[in-house]
Amino acid sequence: MKLTRTLTGLALTTAFLVGAPLAAQAASGTSWGPYTAPGGKAKAVGTLQAEGEDHADIPTAGLVRVSGKVHDLTRSSATCGWAVFRITYRDAEGGLPFVHRSFRDCTYGRPLAFSFTRRDVYQVELKVCAEGKKKQPSLTCLYAGTWKTLYLSK
Repeated sequence: MKLTRTLTGLALTTAFLVGAPLAAQAASGTSWGPYTAPGGKAKAVGTLQAEGEDHADIPTAGLVRVSGKVHDLTRSSATCGWAVFRITYRDAEGGLPFVHRSFRDCTYGRPLAFSFTRRDVYQVELKVCAEGKKKQPSLTCLYAGTWKTLYLSK
């Protein structure tokens, strides 16, 4: 009887110690970055928190929260740092389209803080670019180079 109680207590303690870091990670989010633009002219760093993964047909997170900062590392007033996210989500028909979310910082030494949320997320990717003061990132920023995967539902 005493051995059974000891083993039960040990099992509960082990389960708590194994599960506690996962619960803390889910509550605080996973850190990502710093990622830099080619040439080191911009960087981005932040956290991502995914909640409520659904593995019915296409695995997605019920809600993803992304927050961070993008830094312009040039002293040029003509260049800005961009953090561009590609968010793949599950639509009503079960497809996996994507949208872009972009954040621009054009002030050297003062990073821009950003955050956004999205539902039914399958994947979140990031690209960091350094470009001129435009309203949106260029096609080169969007389609050249490699996206960094920050989150992929499994």
